[in-house]
Amino acid sequence: MKLIQTIFDKSRRHFEKNGKLAFLFPFYDATETFFFIPGHTTRSDSHIRDSLDVKRYMSFVIVALMPPFIFGIYNAGYQSNLFSGKSLDLIPVFLCGLALVLPIVAVSYLVGFFWETTFASIRNHPISEGFLVTGLLFPLTLPPTIPLWQVAVGISFGVVIGKEIFGGTGRNILNPALTGRAFLFFAYPGNMSGDPVWVAVSKAKEVVVDTVSSATPLAVSKLVESGDRIESVLSNMDYSFFTLLMGRYPGSIGATSALLCFVGAGLLVFVGVASFRIIVGGIVGVLSMGLLLNLLAGESTAAWFSLNPLYHLVMGGSAFGIAYMATDPVSAPGMNASRWIYGFCIGGLTVLIRVFNPAFPEGIMLAILFMNLFSPLLDYFVIKFKLKKRIVNV
Repeated sequence: MKLIQTIFDKSRRHFEKNGKLAFLFPFYDATETFFFIPGHTTRSDSHIRDSLDVKRYMSFVIVALMPPFIFGIYNAGYQSNLFSGKSLDLIPVFLCGLALVLPIVAVSYLVGFFWETTFASIRNHPISEGFLVTGLLFPLTLPPTIPLWQVAVGISFGVVIGKEIFGGTGRNILNPALTGRAFLFFAYPGNMSGDPVWVAVSKAKEVVVDTVSSATPLAVSKLVESGDRIESVLSNMDYSFFTLLMGRYPGSIGATSALLCFVGAGLLVFVGVASFRIIVGGIVGVLSMGLLLNLLAGESTAAWFSLNPLYHLVMGGSAFGIAYMATDPVSAPGMNASRWIYGFCIGGLTVLIRVFNPAFPEGIMLAILFMNLFSPLLDYFVIKFKLKKRIVNV
């Protein structure tokens, strides 16, 4: 570490004011503080001594993302080797998954940091540490067959349109990662939805770019006719509840394992990064709406009405969205009461979108973005309500 510090010390003068690389100071500052605790101190009282800056705060989210990220690499490789007829041993599967996932993550970070550096240089402020999380969240919401140029376009839209035009981190009203995914979903639907996008296969002498058709549990559920049980159809296709909970089925890279997503959510709550109110509210919202639809189910209603509410939690990206997307501290409400309502509405809307709009069987993405828009309004009404209950000064 001393060698690295020496390198930074010797090169600092080139990036500081009047240096020949002064326009790149935000990039230099971000790189240095990634390795070392910032050396800035206040010049007047009061002094606060704390080694935890925002970059290290964000590192907790990165750590919490590791379980679904590592499993996503494994699952992408497992599905590819399964349909390719190759070895399903751990090492070959993991190596295949790395070949599929790492290029997507690399493009997300490289292109995203380019835009972060550009806007930081123009505005003359430090690079936003929030992109450390956005740059990993975005790839985990994508299918493993997504073309790399579309990854670049999507993260560019998410960072520039979803965040920078509002003023940067802390001022955006929409989750940047979900904004980028929503753009790709509507701009390039052929690469973001449908059975052929979820599994990449490799042939003997070819790069891993070919795809095979493999229906996700949500796609299967959408086709079940009235009078049939979705749970039975899924079970017949080897999509048991345990399989859905563990996540070894075709889907978005990091969103299939509900169990690992909730493990990561528990870590975020434990370290104080995420609000448990949003997470619990989201879970209660999913289960409550699912139970309500169960009560309304009849012989002529769609099969979705009779689905066990727990299946809504373990299928698709519900768990991932509630754990990592809904808890974004910038686009989520700040008041505790608002967070309960916010989480509950996200969970309820997810189920409603799945049941009443078969074109969007996932649901969680639109639910979170919709509630992002109402987040300031929720805080406004909660504050107004609290002010009305205050005792008038006499």
